[in-house]
Amino acid sequence: MPWRITKSYNQLKISFIGAGNVSWHLAQTLENAGHNVAEVFSRNVKNAEELTKYLYDAKVQRDLNFADSQAKVFFLCVTDDSMLEVAKQLVLPEDSMLIHTSGSKSLAELDELLRLNSDVTIKTGVFYPLQTFTKNYKVNFAEIPICIESEEEDVEKVLINLGQDISDITYLINSEERRVLHVAAVFACNFTNHLWAVAQEIVEDNELEFDLLKPLINETFRKAMSAENIFKAQTGPARRGDNKIINQHLLFLKQQPDYQQIYRVLSEGILKKK
Repeated sequence: MPWRITKSYNQLKISFIGAGNVSWHLAQTLENAGHNVAEVFSRNVKNAEELTKYLYDAKVQRDLNFADSQAKVFFLCVTDDSMLEVAKQLVLPEDSMLIHTSGSKSLAELDELLRLNSDVTIKTGVFYPLQTFTKNYKVNFAEIPICIESEEEDVEKVLINLGQDISDITYLINSEERRVLHVAAVFACNFTNHLWAVAQEIVEDNELEFDLLKPLINETFRKAMSAENIFKAQTGPARRGDNKIINQHLLFLKQQPDYQQIYRVLSEGILKKK
C-alpha cells in the first residue's frame, strides 16, 4: 500500500546521467530547492551543454567515469533501452547512490545492471515523478506525485527529503505498484494525447479549425476530474448504443484505416462497459 510522506529538508550534491526531458526539469527544480547539480552527462554533448546553461555551477561530464565526482546522488535519466549500455560503462564513487526515474524499470533490474560492471558498493533507488515532461513546457513540481523506492534505509531517507523539497505529494511506491501506475499513465496521458492529435488531423484535413474542439476537450477534462466514476460521465454514440452513427463514422474513416480501427476498438470497448 503506498505511504504518503510530509515535508523535510537536506541539501545534496547531485549529478545527472542523461539530459532529456526529465533531467531538464528535475535538475533545475532541485537547484531551485537549494541543492547543487555538479555534473551533467549526455551521449549528445550539446544537450548536456544546453542544460548546464540553466544551472548554477554544473559541469558537462564528457564520459561515464564519475569516479572523482563529489556528488552523492546520481540520477539516471535515460531511456529503458539505453540503460544496459550506460551501465556497462558507468563508474561511480564508492557508496554513492544511483537513482533511476523510470516508471517501468524495477529496482531489482537496476541492481542487476549494476552488477554487470561495478566493483564498488553502489546503493540504488527510484525517484519517479508521475508527470509528462517536455523541455520547453513549464510544470509545477509541487503538484507532481513523486514515487520513491529503495531497499536501503539511508537512500530512502535521502529520496524522501528530495521529494519533499520539490513536491507536496510524495509516496513510497514499490516496483509493482509503479508498473501499474505507468500502464495507467499511458492510457491517461499518452493515448489521450494521441487521440487529440488524431482529432486535430481530421478537422484540419477537412479545412476546419481545431479550436472548435477545445471547449469540448476542456469540458471532458473538467468532468473527468470531478467525477467519482469517470465512465458514468461517458457520452457519445457508443455510450448510447447508436450503431447507425457508429457505422456512418466508420464509413467516413474508410480512407484512414488506422483511425478507423482505433474508432472501432474504442467504440467496442465502450459498448461492452455500458
